[in-house]
Amino acid sequence: MLQYFTGDVLIKFMKFGAVGATGVFVDFGFTWLSKEKARIQKYVANAIGFTFAATSNYFLNRWWTFHSNNPELAIEYSRFLFFSVVGLGMNTMVIWFLVTKRNHNFYMSKLFAIGIVTVWNFFVNLMFTFV
Repeated sequence: MLQYFTGDVLIKFMKFGAVGATGVFVDFGFTWLSKEKARIQKYVANAIGFTFAATSNYFLNRWWTFHSNNPELAIEYSRFLFFSVVGLGMNTMVIWFLVTKRNHNFYMSKLFAIGIVTVWNFFVNLMFTFV
């Protein structure tokens, strides 16, 4: 486990965070459009935003963060999406808990959930997707 706490991993985590920051704009943009303009149910809108962000994040992380040259693009992308879907479940549970049980603002809850899921996504992708 200590092999994951090196300077190289820290740089990758910072890059992953920068990519994730672009994903936040994609996520919030598509969530807002879906929820507010298309009047789609808020948790479905959340899934739509998350899916668009996960796809853009995959390609940016493949190229910039992890420098992947894996020729099995479909397998790598499938792994990334699988872990993203697990992350989506975590994301949705955190949002549901904060909105329903704690009466927090939906978008502030979403931002908090993104922070938690970012750590999960980085480590599972480091260990299992971009190897």
